[in-house]
Amino acid sequence: MSKPIIHVAIAILLHQNNVLVGWREAKQHQGNKYEFPGGKVKEGETPLAACRREIYEEVGIGLHDWHAFDVIEHEYDDVIVNLHLFHAIVPTALLNEIQQPWTWYSREELLDLNFPKANLSIIQRLYWPHQIKISAQLDDLAQLKQDQLLYWRVEGIQQQLTELAGRSVEHLPRLIVNVDIFEQLSSIQQQAISAIHLKQSQLMALKPGDLTLGKRYIAACHDLASMQQAQQIGCDAILLSPVLPTVTHPDAVALGWEQFKAWVSQVDIPVFALGGMQAGDLATAKEQGGYGIAGMRFL
Repeated sequence: MSKPIIHVAIAILLHQNNVLVGWREAKQHQGNKYEFPGGKVKEGETPLAACRREIYEEVGIGLHDWHAFDVIEHEYDDVIVNLHLFHAIVPTALLNEIQQPWTWYSREELLDLNFPKANLSIIQRLYWPHQIKISAQLDDLAQLKQDQLLYWRVEGIQQQLTELAGRSVEHLPRLIVNVDIFEQLSSIQQQAISAIHLKQSQLMALKPGDLTLGKRYIAACHDLASMQQAQQIGCDAILLSPVLPTVTHPDAVALGWEQFKAWVSQVDIPVFALGGMQAGDLATAKEQGGYGIAGMRFL
């Protein structure tokens, strides 16, 4: 006998580096676990319409700008659940309208919460390691520490793509590649990598709906306009540079931590400080509202 299929609309609501989470009562399916807001898609209702409705009914706020996040199918013992995920930013003006018992949790805290199994891939996408090493050497993948990713900054010539094809797929979940390289990878490689990198010029040419569904994007930004563009089209994180003077770009005008803090406060997705970073700057970046740091030499 075939299992029933349930379509559920789920909202990933973001504010600064926090995510809105609730608690499922024991009597509910997959009860006594944490959950993201959402609910069943009614007959004749689109998943996005269901998401808007559920958030208004459950959370108490109406949001206009939504981005498709992913579609996940998960089979339980008794039912097949299709999760239609969307994410949106909650502005400060609406924070006081959020109903109980919804609570904000940091991305790190999500790792310690007991969610239904169908939500595990969502948690993995929302959490970012706090350090990104930038290198042209794939061998650096094997040297990464637990809280690090590698942005493989290369041109993507055939020799480099061949080198990547020879790497074990198990290493790819810690790898970031530019979108031009991503588009040349096999479907297995595309599925495995951690994130897609966008140069600022590539970022500014995109509009909402252009990003590949279910993939994580990190955008290189050098000003507030590009940071806001990254958030507007649905990117997951930002590399902001140059924060401090660098050896590689001595003529570039550094933002400084004060400007970094001012710009970071105007977006709600993780921002990594890039340019002149030292290992000890991670704490400083967090104090200024950033999520992490990125660079070549300090890692």
